[in-house]
Amino acid sequence: MGKTSVGKGIRGSEGRYGWTFIAPAILIIGVFLVVPIFLALYVSFSNWNGLGSPIGNSSLVGGDNYAKVLVDSGLAQRDFGTSIRNNFYYVLLVVPLQTALALFLAVQVNRRVLRGRGFFRTAFYFPSVTSSVAITTIFIFLFTASGAVNTLLGWLGINGPNWFADPSGIIHNLLKGVGVTSAPPLFNEGGPLGLTWWDWVSGPSVAMCVLIILAVFTTSGTFMLLFLAALQNIGAEIDEAAEMDGAGPMRKFFSVTLPMLKPTLFTVLTLGLIGTWQVFDQIYLTGKGAPGKTLLTPAFLAYDTSFKGLNWGEGAAISFILFLIIVALTLLQRYILRDRDTGRGAIRRAQKADRELHEEAARAAR
Repeated sequence: MGKTSVGKGIRGSEGRYGWTFIAPAILIIGVFLVVPIFLALYVSFSNWNGLGSPIGNSSLVGGDNYAKVLVDSGLAQRDFGTSIRNNFYYVLLVVPLQTALALFLAVQVNRRVLRGRGFFRTAFYFPSVTSSVAITTIFIFLFTASGAVNTLLGWLGINGPNWFADPSGIIHNLLKGVGVTSAPPLFNEGGPLGLTWWDWVSGPSVAMCVLIILAVFTTSGTFMLLFLAALQNIGAEIDEAAEMDGAGPMRKFFSVTLPMLKPTLFTVLTLGLIGTWQVFDQIYLTGKGAPGKTLLTPAFLAYDTSFKGLNWGEGAAISFILFLIIVALTLLQRYILRDRDTGRGAIRRAQKADRELHEEAARAAR
């Protein structure tokens, strides 16, 4: 009885006090995050028109909203397919470029022989903390037909394009350079989501290339800091051991440093993947999908469908499809970057290697 009384006095109230302290946070998260998510999921299966509350002012329509953008032939499906194609090329180029540039900058500013490291770290990080609206506006002026970029290209004898008014795809432009000016019969057939295969292989438009440059410029600084923190956690004795083993700078980087950055690399790739699939601000500021819908992305299409088309169910459906795409790609990335030295697979490989070793020893003994 004495032990029970003491236990209650010391530990008995901890759970109650703990729940009391975290209750406000749970309440705020529940009201402003969890409930809206479930409400949006309900809207994606309804015909709500945006007037009044979705509960009581709409009726369920099943999967019709999802069918409009995924299955039914029409403008909604074609717009969604166009947005997926545009965003796919955006992700395909931005994520590796910003990751590689961030890692390169982190390695450079981590060098002890570099003077003014603090200045360079601040300079490289500064675009990341600047307003996306301000930087996008600057890029719009830089890449106009008579802007600074085309002026510089003119000095080099290059006639620059009208960047934000050119909807032509980069791959299509390259094919025109070798004489392919129209779609081959095989590529002119219908592809997924209402687009032909020729549309799918167009590559990013000239206008989208500007946003790709903008994204790499503004995000590399943040990821540089993540890599820099990871590099500074690598002990100097590890580098010294690699040098004593005869490893050169390149071999040391790829065989020692880069494997130790794997957790940070996974974080950077995951954040980059999520951010690039959710691009919105730049699309809104540079023409709302123009030119020729080559800047249209799923995030902006969901907004445009809901707030302008007043088709809130379809807009919510696009949002949840985008959510599933991000989750699927993140899981795929996690599987590809998984640690192969742990888990059941590693045990099986170790057992197989052990069996092969014993078999080889037995053959040698005979």
